[in-house]
Amino acid sequence: MSWRRLRVLIQHLPPESHTMTALRNELDDDELAEQAEQGEPEKGRWSQLEQLTASVLDAVRRLEFITICANTETRDRPEPPVPVRRPGAKPRRARPVLSEADNERLFRLINGGAD
Repeated sequence: MSWRRLRVLIQHLPPESHTMTALRNELDDDELAEQAEQGEPEKGRWSQLEQLTASVLDAVRRLEFITICANTETRDRPEPPVPVRRPGAKPRRARPVLSEADNERLFRLINGGAD
């Protein structure tokens, strides 16, 4: 088998194959952004079916969370669901939690008081 034949075989593997995923995992952030701008969905890490399935799962989890929140007391509510992590997407940063002192200072700033 020639090198050219091997290259052609690798380039025509399905996007969700282990080999294509491993090749894309080696891309740095700039290369990933460039591919995203070029609009080449065939170079995505998951197939379209897998992306749609993950979106449906996220929607079902959000609906379940909303239903639970609508039918429970405020103190008994669970944490919001975490979306399924997509390949090539960095995990979301956690929201910063304000301390009581920060809350008080923010309240004073909003209501016209300054330190």
